[in-house]
Amino acid sequence: MIEQSALLEFKKGDESMKEEFLSRKWKPFMAVVLGTAIVSACSSNEGNVTTTPAPASTEGSATEVPAAKKELLDIRMMVDAPANAQLPSDAKDFVKKTIEEKFNVKIRLDYMPVGQDYVTRLNTQLASNQPPDVWRDANGDGGLKYALDGILADVGTFVTPQTMPNYFKYWIDETVFQGYQFADGTFRMPSSYSKEVYRTWYIRKDWLDNLNLSVPKTYDEYLNVLRAFVNNDPDGNGKKDTFGFTTATGGDGIGLEWPEYWKAGLVFASTIRDGNYIDMQTDPRVEQVLDDISKVIGEGLVDPDWFLNKSPQHIDRAAQGKVGVIMGATKDFAFDSNPQSLQSKTKALFPNANWIPFTPFGSQPISTGIAPGSPVLFPKGVVEKSPEKVERIVEILDWLAGEEGYILTHYGIENRHYTRNGDTITLNTEATKQEITDSGDFLKIWDFFTPETPTALGLTIINANESDRDREIAKIILGFPSLPYIGTSLTPPEGFDLGTFRKRQRELQVKAIFDDKSGKNWPAYREELMTKYNGNALFEQYAAQIKAAGLAK
Repeated sequence: MIEQSALLEFKKGDESMKEEFLSRKWKPFMAVVLGTAIVSACSSNEGNVTTTPAPASTEGSATEVPAAKKELLDIRMMVDAPANAQLPSDAKDFVKKTIEEKFNVKIRLDYMPVGQDYVTRLNTQLASNQPPDVWRDANGDGGLKYALDGILADVGTFVTPQTMPNYFKYWIDETVFQGYQFADGTFRMPSSYSKEVYRTWYIRKDWLDNLNLSVPKTYDEYLNVLRAFVNNDPDGNGKKDTFGFTTATGGDGIGLEWPEYWKAGLVFASTIRDGNYIDMQTDPRVEQVLDDISKVIGEGLVDPDWFLNKSPQHIDRAAQGKVGVIMGATKDFAFDSNPQSLQSKTKALFPNANWIPFTPFGSQPISTGIAPGSPVLFPKGVVEKSPEKVERIVEILDWLAGEEGYILTHYGIENRHYTRNGDTITLNTEATKQEITDSGDFLKIWDFFTPETPTALGLTIINANESDRDREIAKIILGFPSLPYIGTSLTPPEGFDLGTFRKRQRELQVKAIFDDKSGKNWPAYREELMTKYNGNALFEQYAAQIKAAGLAK
């Protein structure tokens, strides 16, 4: 998981782009510690430059120099993608075809779900000196360690409002961009992001109705609902084969989706209260969290596969009718109009299924405001040996951030997958299903650089499949309370190994759940983190940065 404290609201103030880029003194390159095997689950697609004309809706050039006059470049990208998404053949991949023709490149796109497998594959490539030309970070620290180890390129002369007008106009303003940097350089490009918060829990309303129960509004009511889901046969099949809550951690920690955190007064993922920084994962109140999680597990209210589940296995468990409560983080997580949603998958097996969003904590905020997620990173070697590649990639990314690229990667081809009237786009849902969704839902891979937020570009989307229920769900979720951005960018002390710190934290919390079966030893575990793993230095630096930003006395 990306360190939230380093990705929330940023420092104000502009810093001019660095003209001395080529003369920068780099830190010695340090090898990356990694696993040895290349993960077989990773998918990739290679293809040749095609001479087939681009679709009419994607004609034109976003570059000053026609693509035909530019040197053909091989570009390799590595991005995160949903587990159920897959690129089609080159003949059917109109996005790849358009980009290759428009920018005179041959693209290889490696993609796989975020997780340790992604990190291991990337680190293997970095250690063998065969890195992708650009990648989305999934290492848990926003690229900090890579930057300190001298692996990343300073892209301050490549990524500017002049070279990326769409990116800076629609998604990231210059203040945010500059405040997002660290390690005295411009080492990362924040991904375009939505400022709308959709993270909440979902519950099987039809199960509640079957048991004559109301949507829980307090934690105690929630706990009673879990018990009813386990003991009272909510699906009416005459078997005791259902559970209350599920999540997925892939055997790495306990995750941050348990309502027990919020019961203890902790809000995802970090906050500032009364001038003090509160880290959800290491706060002293985690003792209570571990106690409460141990109790619900001990009572048999939780999906027994939760610890070994790898996303989206927990969603599959919910769709299969095995559990009644799960957390979602996207707007269409349970939409009727999303054929890949939890709702659609569940209804395929249980026609009366009805997942609805809820919170058992009333007016208590569920999360803090959104900040850019996984940044886009470039390896130092590519900039030094092939700066023209970086320039071309920047052109491609800015095109993806603009109207033309955004529409193609989110909705497809005009007059085929949608029609347009001014700024209103009406989706052809039948063609979209046949040629996109049923072909691996591949736009979910190509839209890696921009979130599903058409309003950022002033677009209105009309989806004939969107139901009144869908619109009501979106309204309900946006009505749930949240806290504002933390207020400043927080970075660890130089040399601090945040990845190792968080890894040990997760190990100790797993030990508490499975060995101690309580939070009784959390004070001692926390002390180990604060001393042996230098947590005190980490949070002292955070406190100083908060004070410097004027957020504390």
